[in-house]
Amino acid sequence: MSVRNYHIAKWSASGLLIIHILLRILAPDPTIAKDLILYNLIVLAAIIGLFKAPLHNDPLAVAFLTLAIASWGIGSITSSLSQFFDFSGHEQLVSNIAYSLFYPFLFIAIPRAMSRGKRLQAIELLDSAIFGLGLSSIIAALLLTKLVGDSSLGYFFSVLYAVCDIALIVIVLASSAIIRPSMRITLIIAGVLSFTVTDFYYLWSQIQGSYNFGQFSDEGWLLGLVLLSLSCWYRPSDLASDTKIHPALIAISIFISPTLLSAIALRPDYFPTYVVIPTISTLLLAFVRMTLVIRQANNLGEEKVLARTDELTGLPNRRRLIAELSAFDGIEGALLLLDLDGFKPVNDKYGHEMGDRILRQVAERFSRSLPSGAILARLGGDEFGVIATGSAQATLELASALKATLSYPFLIDGKTISISVSIGHIRNDGDGDLLQRADAAMYEAKRANAEAQAYLP
Repeated sequence: MSVRNYHIAKWSASGLLIIHILLRILAPDPTIAKDLILYNLIVLAAIIGLFKAPLHNDPLAVAFLTLAIASWGIGSITSSLSQFFDFSGHEQLVSNIAYSLFYPFLFIAIPRAMSRGKRLQAIELLDSAIFGLGLSSIIAALLLTKLVGDSSLGYFFSVLYAVCDIALIVIVLASSAIIRPSMRITLIIAGVLSFTVTDFYYLWSQIQGSYNFGQFSDEGWLLGLVLLSLSCWYRPSDLASDTKIHPALIAISIFISPTLLSAIALRPDYFPTYVVIPTISTLLLAFVRMTLVIRQANNLGEEKVLARTDELTGLPNRRRLIAELSAFDGIEGALLLLDLDGFKPVNDKYGHEMGDRILRQVAERFSRSLPSGAILARLGGDEFGVIATGSAQATLELASALKATLSYPFLIDGKTISISVSIGHIRNDGDGDLLQRADAAMYEAKRANAEAQAYLP
């Protein structure tokens, strides 16, 4: 993109907004050119600006921000048309639905747009939503009840916008608390505040019966959308702190919901029905969060087990054996390292599949010979390790028992296969690295077995 086109794409929405504000000042009465065409052309320019924004943006953030602004633009066009032309359909309902879709898209886009340098986890997003909806519930119950004083359908969308605005403000502020300040963050916060303050003023004006289509305050919505679009032209913070919403605040937000539901049940005449919406939403998100936490904990547990388990035999692996050795200090017992003799020629002759089947059967034979409390691990290849407690005599007898398990051949697919094992036995006497010493003892035993085989006729 050339420098000229770059500046046009970046600043066209801002330039059109300035022109629109000047026209509003000079000619405050609504006109089709100013309040239908130009007004919604600014929304279109903001969307085009998002499409042309630099590639350093999170694609999902741009996509959902585009959907949010486009949804609001559809609502704006429908609402504007109804002011200049006589429609007999449900244009107001269509407009309100389009305006409502603005919020879920923005709830997804804002955290991602703010935190390109820090990938927000699902738990963090849920915490922001729970915190926002929890506060929204109490504010809607205590503040909006006094302002609106009506729970009829005619006020539903106005209250819905206000509650979503409160949640949006809280989510933005909560997200900004874990992100390093930058020009992008400043523009996002300013855009959200401009949009939400305009919404609150619109609600207040409707309550007072003083709102008129095309009044100057309508520029606040456009300003918010333009600032949000412009924010994507600035780089996000590359660094983010590890600060998260305090668990106590999440607990309080969740606690608010059943408390309000109880209050609504006791005083249905005092609280409007729309307060139930953010309240129940908070509880549902809390259950989703709990399910996600339990699933993550289970996954971590499974990953931890898999990280310390040999995939072929299901035995503990070298990492698990080393971890167990670190807790073996001061305990009477021994470490045994076992290396199969004659396995490599069999593996080379019959193939790795046959070799894997032999290893699994070897593991089963070794396992059956172990006393209670002993740990058998596959260290890799044809090498195994055993940690056993007990006297020197007991652990030596265990070594003999393990050796005896391979004294008779394996019968696999009609083939008779014989292998043996060399065992290094080291007592846990506190004289240094058990694993290294057992490895040396095992190789010494292997050499002795090889020499004994050489003398056989």
